[in-house]
Amino acid sequence: MRSPTKRASHHPQRHSSQHRFEEQHVSTETVTTPGNTPHLERQLSNRHIQLIAIGGAIGTGLFMGSGKTISAAGPSVIFVYMIIGFMLFFVMRAMGELLLSNLHYKSFSDFAADLLGPWAGFFTGWTYWFCWVITGIADVIAIAAYSEELWPGVPLWIPGIATVVILLVLNLATVRAFGETEFWFALIKIIAIAALIIVGLFMIFSGFQSDAGPATFNNLWSHGGMFPNEFMGFVAGFQIAVFAFVGIELVGTTAAEAKDPEKNLPKAINSIPIRVLLFYVGALIILMSVTPWTQFQAGHSPFIAMFSLAGLGAAATIVNLVVLSSAMSSANSGIYSTSRMVYGLAQEGDAPTVFSRLSSRKVPQNALFLSCILLLSGIVLMYAGKDIGKAFDMVTTVSAVCFVFVWSIILASYLKFRSRRPHLHESSKYKMPGGVPMVWVVFAFFAFVLWALTTQPDTLVALLVTPIWFILLGVAWIILRKRPSHLARYAEFQKDLAGEKEVAEEKALADAELADAKASREN
Repeated sequence: MRSPTKRASHHPQRHSSQHRFEEQHVSTETVTTPGNTPHLERQLSNRHIQLIAIGGAIGTGLFMGSGKTISAAGPSVIFVYMIIGFMLFFVMRAMGELLLSNLHYKSFSDFAADLLGPWAGFFTGWTYWFCWVITGIADVIAIAAYSEELWPGVPLWIPGIATVVILLVLNLATVRAFGETEFWFALIKIIAIAALIIVGLFMIFSGFQSDAGPATFNNLWSHGGMFPNEFMGFVAGFQIAVFAFVGIELVGTTAAEAKDPEKNLPKAINSIPIRVLLFYVGALIILMSVTPWTQFQAGHSPFIAMFSLAGLGAAATIVNLVVLSSAMSSANSGIYSTSRMVYGLAQEGDAPTVFSRLSSRKVPQNALFLSCILLLSGIVLMYAGKDIGKAFDMVTTVSAVCFVFVWSIILASYLKFRSRRPHLHESSKYKMPGGVPMVWVVFAFFAFVLWALTTQPDTLVALLVTPIWFILLGVAWIILRKRPSHLARYAEFQKDLAGEKEVAEEKALADAELADAKASREN
């Protein structure tokens, strides 16, 4: 590929380059590759992308895990969620700028492979796949457990298999069916949180009384202050709450299937701060105002407790249904993201070729079957023994640590992008705020989170076993990287990216010329 310096000397061809850029960026339904290879279709509309982003930001942890977080950190948990949300917003903005710099990037593993090298794409793609497979297995187990509460006596394997079959059928249809399903799952979560906030505000302003005392905003600071468990309690909040944000990057795996990504991805990413403030901070403020934080316990849903206080007898059933749909949403996201990631890895030569094939509906069905077969292993694990709950606590912690690795790779890719392609950054209409200095601030925050994980025995064990995964990946990479089939497919991947990259760079230079000409006229 020509260097930017050489390309700059071909200004007489600027008009044709600009025309070619416009031709390649017309919004179409199907994404094609230079060789007319079947590719993923752009079927996800703005409302799908927006709700997928919301679904990724609101995890099951908010409904069931917030009791543990509140009991550990007290009211300071409000600041915990605000800080985590603030930091991850910059990760998402860096991801957005990179994805939009080359519309042939299907996900963040693609730009990692392009900017940091093929090893980064391999490690990022397979680590992200591993994260979601583990999370998906845990979700299948959770769905079976919630189903047993709603329908006592039902054999655990029935809801487990039913979940996997339903999600497989929905994902095999079209990507639009996935988007539609995720849209309604996310809407259920939004309605549940909105209902909690409205009911809670009514209880506060109506002077509601319970055995724990009156519902008032004073409860936030009248039981030991905002930091009742001091600094280490505040730290404990981080090592629990960071897991609630797992999946926030999910919108980045929709890049190849989003309609008008240059418009819809930024809208979804920019709404992250509002979502965090409303759905996490707003809900927690209401919960701890209605009931003092000292009443919350790990393993008990604060949502069920508050609706029960309000005299809504069906609260347990309603919240169980909401949590069930939340777990279904997470499993749905897991099946979608793992299948797309394996499809991308196969295209780059990092996974068997069989997973790079699309069905007639432009869906990576072989990759979907792989994900679903692995999710079925959750049903086997349900019958493995009584300590499976503890084992899954540790495994999902490993998964969350791996998510921190993926977020870090996104930021490392951004740093490389800034140094290698400054002209693309300058022409970008969606620059990451704070730039390079903010990347190092977020890296420092991730270091703090890893340190926080060492302060609790269960998360420390998970942190210590995580390197095993990366050792296994390293061995696989050493075996794979020299294979002719891998080298050939990676070369094709680079060729595919180069066409779009060249057009983007030519447009950047054309935009710079226009800006210079405009400045000259004004002077």
